[in-house]
Amino acid sequence: MSANAIDPGTALKIALWGAAGRMGGRIAAAIAAAPDLVLAVAAEHEDHPAIGNRVGEIAIVPGGDASLEECGVVIDFSVPAAAVDVVARAASADCAYVSGVTGLGEDQLAALARAAATIAVLHAANMSRGIGLLTRLAAEAAGGLPGYDIEIVEMHHRRKRDAPSGTALQLAAAIEQVRRGLRRIHGRSGVTGQRDAGELGLHALRGGDVVGEHRVIFAGPGERLVLTHHAESREAFVAGVLAAVRFVVEQPAGRYTMSDVLGLTAS
Repeated sequence: MSANAIDPGTALKIALWGAAGRMGGRIAAAIAAAPDLVLAVAAEHEDHPAIGNRVGEIAIVPGGDASLEECGVVIDFSVPAAAVDVVARAASADCAYVSGVTGLGEDQLAALARAAATIAVLHAANMSRGIGLLTRLAAEAAGGLPGYDIEIVEMHHRRKRDAPSGTALQLAAAIEQVRRGLRRIHGRSGVTGQRDAGELGLHALRGGDVVGEHRVIFAGPGERLVLTHHAESREAFVAGVLAAVRFVVEQPAGRYTMSDVLGLTAS
């Protein structure tokens, strides 16, 4: 357990980066409604227009001014460029770290790995408990249906900036752990010739206000297996974040995923 883990009956103090974002606001509201959690720090980047605005009983502060004293967990829903600094601050304060930031590059992922040597680090591109299970099921299907063609299709709202989604990449990575040597194909156009058996297709659709939809298609001789997840609202992600927080604060240093939160063992 982290040195800052709470005693039974004492509210766990949370620091939230990205507090003014779409997810940040929902997470702050959920923390306020939870009897065992309290929002102690709400942070944003230094020039964010929401600096000084109140989130419940506290004001949003620049990340550089945030004090993590007595906090047990840092929740990070900021941006990839901030992840290195935020996870380093969490490690320095001996706070567990839960991140839902998507689009992390090699440098950011390396920073999470370094921090995991001293604190519990949980990163998931999608905090939905349903997606956590879908990831496990996709890996099992990839192993149980050798030779079947695999395609991943995702759709999100028109404002989403990255493609394919972090969740689609998470699903692809889980499949690749079972089916070694697959080659990712991002969409198809023109005369591409017949599909190669070693392809793993990824397709990104954008439009409207779709919260999130993911399909993993396994196509074989005479049949298709389609695993589908629809996020009806962001509340599914918020519920997963709180489950991750309650899980990770009890864990020793290391890397964790939503599969760990759900109690799923590796395939």
